[in-house]
Amino acid sequence: MPHLDGSAQLAAALDAASRRWHVFPLRFGDKRPAIPAWEDRATTDPDRIARCWTHAPYNVGIATGPSGLVVIDLDRPKHPDDTPPAEWAEHGVTDGADVLAVLCERHGQPFPADTYTVRTWSGGTHLYFAAPEGEPLRNTAGDSARGLGWKVDTRAVGGLVVGVGSIFDGRLYEVIHNGPVAPLPSWLAELLRPAPLPPQRPVTVALADRDRRGKFLNAAVNGELARVTNSGEDQHNTALYIASVALGQLVAGGELSEADVTGWLLPAALEVGQGEREARRTIASGLRAGARRPRKVAA
Repeated sequence: MPHLDGSAQLAAALDAASRRWHVFPLRFGDKRPAIPAWEDRATTDPDRIARCWTHAPYNVGIATGPSGLVVIDLDRPKHPDDTPPAEWAEHGVTDGADVLAVLCERHGQPFPADTYTVRTWSGGTHLYFAAPEGEPLRNTAGDSARGLGWKVDTRAVGGLVVGVGSIFDGRLYEVIHNGPVAPLPSWLAELLRPAPLPPQRPVTVALADRDRRGKFLNAAVNGELARVTNSGEDQHNTALYIASVALGQLVAGGELSEADVTGWLLPAALEVGQGEREARRTIASGLRAGARRPRKVAA
């Protein structure tokens, strides 16, 4: 029976901190953080943890990046229509654990079960691993470009997991293998390692008009392309959105075409390593926002 007085959550938070995992409060009965800037505020300080969880029966969040963890989330389908894509269905998989088993077979590796393991509220599994030294692996999702496969997510730098003792939909997160955290297997690290970017080069365009208007548009477009290609590792998507809004204003004012702007911004996004699907969504969203404030260039 789940503890509703917070005692189980406090004990679990203190246990996680004793393992040097950085914890922070989640909303009780939920997976969402109860505080802003949760990654920066996550702590291993037992006094801070006691004060926090004595205040309310929060769920337990673990910030995987500061904790030096890579957690592999083997999920299960939540409804009857949640079925595997054809490339996984042909192997007879039914959930994330099956997908990982197929990957193990492909790579001639044993299933990495000998590590600290948690059963989630849905019956899925969290496998905890120590992140490779000096290699900040980031989160991945399912069948995304860097994902491991259907129903297999990973949480690392920038990510969080719901910890033991937490309650969601009336069900507990429970330890099912209370062993030490094993190092992330090297073959899995290789699969999760982002592909190196191609050599960086400026992405520029040259518009036909050479009058004052044409020079302004050239500068505006190339300035926004530079915003994207010069953006920091964690700022690519934000930079792409801001650039799309700025050029979307000129599209709405009749100065540029939407097709041209998309055609210019997309290579810039790909240049810095963004996935095409994500980049197209961001560009479209920025163009829609920019359209609310049309901008024309004075002759």
